[in-house]
Amino acid sequence: MQLVKRTNDIADRKRSMMSSQLAIKYINNVKSMSNSTAQEYKNRLHDFAKFVYKTYQCNIDNLIHKILNYDNQNKETNLNPYDVLSSYAAYLTGTIAPITIKQRVVTAKNFFEYCDIEVSVRKFKFKVKLPRAVQKEKKALSKSDVTDILNTCSNVRLKTYVMLLAATGMRASEVISVRICDLDLDSIPPKLYVRGEYTKTRSDRTVLLTQEIAKQLRNWLEYKFRKRRVSFYDKKAGKSTSEYRTPPKIDNDLVFSMNASSQGYLSVSIRSMYVELASIFGNTLDRMGRGQREESVGAQHRRITLHSFRRYVYSTISDLGYSDYANFFIGHSGSTYYRKSEKEKIEIFKKIEPYLTFLDYGELERKGADIISQLEEKDKMIQNMVRKQEQFEQLIQSLIDSGQLKPKSLNST
Repeated sequence: MQLVKRTNDIADRKRSMMSSQLAIKYINNVKSMSNSTAQEYKNRLHDFAKFVYKTYQCNIDNLIHKILNYDNQNKETNLNPYDVLSSYAAYLTGTIAPITIKQRVVTAKNFFEYCDIEVSVRKFKFKVKLPRAVQKEKKALSKSDVTDILNTCSNVRLKTYVMLLAATGMRASEVISVRICDLDLDSIPPKLYVRGEYTKTRSDRTVLLTQEIAKQLRNWLEYKFRKRRVSFYDKKAGKSTSEYRTPPKIDNDLVFSMNASSQGYLSVSIRSMYVELASIFGNTLDRMGRGQREESVGAQHRRITLHSFRRYVYSTISDLGYSDYANFFIGHSGSTYYRKSEKEKIEIFKKIEPYLTFLDYGELERKGADIISQLEEKDKMIQNMVRKQEQFEQLIQSLIDSGQLKPKSLNST
């Protein structure tokens, strides 16, 4: 009986954590701006609700009521927002990274303000002390690092996903949101379309692709829609059977979705696909011996993450002297190249393409041969100019020696 009672108490506690009508209204309000942001805020408020129940033995709505009815003369039964937020920061300290603590406390503060609780910026700064984050040096991956990771990927799906990150600098969730109909692999150069609702800047954009990643995407799609043997239970026959099936190719299917069915690939959330691929990627790094974690307090992520490829692309293009183009290429807003013509963008892309090619050795050798031939041609031009300069100097000297030209007159000219 005591076990049943304890189980019921836990269930009631969980219901009290998320039974806040105010929290639900706040999340729905944020959802109108971004579904992903709303989901993140929901997770943060869920953690805040745990803290509230553990510390004040009430749910969030009751806490808001107590704060709104705060009375300076009766502090024992009332609460002020600064004490709550300060206690929440102390509650989180030592368990998670400082930057995460700041995000969760600020989310709670914003929720208070949504509930008409005034939080002074100045008072918040003085009364709520947050741990200071240590700025760790983040080194960009080298090209050999990217090549090693690609060669260690255990399946074609992960290899294609990682290569697309390393060749475009796209955000991890942006790559996952790409549909089959968003690909244009036959254009010159190949390209893909990114929907604005899945970008951080909330704007559509077109991303140019290297020949290598276009070839890899074709290989992945060919493998994904291959004919395969499927086992299932036949209700009519009353037994298990198997047959060969080819999944139908539906344009709106996500490129990296799995779980094929007769109606196409089952729809899954971007978030769940990200968690799955990030987990497989982490296992790949561990297998390479490159899965070291950050050393800061509360940090759980590895030193190399899916975002590391974005830094690689930006630093690679910037080092070539195209920093403005680098901002445009990876999707930063405000780049001057958003106003350039398509022809200018493609011309620069052709120059950086060899530096975003990793495993296509034939293509790299061809590009290298072209560059070498161009350098050799320039060397010939320079040698020819030097030879002509020497001939000109010899002619001048012969004219001086014969008395036809005086050095003084040469200087005056």
